[in-house]
Amino acid sequence: MRTLCASTLIGEFFVIGFAGLVAMQTSDLSQATVWTVSGMAMALTVLLCGMITRPGGVQLGWALQIALIASGFVVPTMFFLGACFAGLWWASVHFGKKIDEAKARFAAQAAAESGPEPDAV
Repeated sequence: MRTLCASTLIGEFFVIGFAGLVAMQTSDLSQATVWTVSGMAMALTVLLCGMITRPGGVQLGWALQIALIASGFVVPTMFFLGACFAGLWWASVHFGKKIDEAKARFAAQAAAESGPEPDAV
């Protein structure tokens, strides 16, 4: 799950940066405001890459997805891109858990087939 979710978050990192550039040109917000908000969101995506497997990591990722969709009020294209990334986030979490379960099952099966290891002399 970690790899899929981190890939989605890194993609969001770049989209947030580009959305910041667009917001700087098209909105009435100051550059400082745009880059403070965009910078914090970009930093959060990078931090979340390492926090995915910790308690609350996935929920924090969902909060980021909601914020990304809500950024459409500043840059209208972000309604669409935010929804796309929310779908990718769902797929990353859903299929990532299935992959983790399959890996654990295969590891347990391989350990059972190899039997106990002989003692070292």
